[in-house]
Amino acid sequence: MCYGFSDDRALATARAQRSPGRRPLLRGAVAGALAMTAALAAGSAAAHATPRRRGPELVPPGRISIQLWTMRDALNGTPGFDETLRAIARLGYPKVEQALGYFGRTAAELRAFYDEIGVRATSSHDGIAADAAALETKLANARTLGQSFMVVPYLDAPSADDWKRYAEQMNHEASAARSLGLRYGYHNHAHEFTRDLGGRTPWEVLTAELDPGLVHLEIDLYWAATGGIESGDGARDPEGFVLDVIRSAPQRVLQYHVKDRDPATGDMADLGTGMIDFRRIFRAHPVLEYIVENDTPDVTPLRTAETGYSYLRALRC
Repeated sequence: MCYGFSDDRALATARAQRSPGRRPLLRGAVAGALAMTAALAAGSAAAHATPRRRGPELVPPGRISIQLWTMRDALNGTPGFDETLRAIARLGYPKVEQALGYFGRTAAELRAFYDEIGVRATSSHDGIAADAAALETKLANARTLGQSFMVVPYLDAPSADDWKRYAEQMNHEASAARSLGLRYGYHNHAHEFTRDLGGRTPWEVLTAELDPGLVHLEIDLYWAATGGIESGDGARDPEGFVLDVIRSAPQRVLQYHVKDRDPATGDMADLGTGMIDFRRIFRAHPVLEYIVENDTPDVTPLRTAETGYSYLRALRC
């Protein structure tokens, strides 16, 4: 998600910060995966566009969620917050990832509304707290809503030392969250993989400093694939790059943002209409939450929600 941050600006940042010709910044699975690319390429597009229905399901329905940033136009306009959330519930979503505030309710009032319509707010996107009081409020609201996860949605900084300071702050917040039974994570964009900080990427610096016993990762599959393409490290095999990101990180990957990528424009796309082979990724690494997202819905936010839920339910091994 780009909650509070333009996806166009995020992509421009990634492209501006790439370093052509530098050494590969991720190793291991990418090298092995490249050898598989030719064999996988022929069947990848057709398999992605029409998920096979035979065999066991890849994504259990109870693990499907949606990022409310995707729904922002509907939430803030017509049909509005209440009716949009009721529509999401009717589509079958059991969960949402919180964003954009509480729409005039307290955390307790919002929890009561979610309980009424049969939806749980199991995760949220929240920036690093400004002070101890803000952290206390953030944690209290997450507990009231019944969340399992809270995730930092975006960070950027010009130096490795800045990223290390972010990691120190996040470790502190994660420790406080853990004491209350909450899992604390970080959500990537593309620039973490494209910027060169003296031979290391922000991703390498950050994941080296984040305590893997306290902090997990919410991998945004569109942004990770885009980071691989824009850096050059995953240009031939974006899914291989994503899997290398997952396997090489010290932290556990517990959540995905599932958004597709238009192969011609590089823009975000509704699930099943783009190039990313989600089946390959999900088979290699299942997670606890599969969160549908498209910052720029192809038709309407509700159509994106319906398309995403149907696509994930249709995926088979």
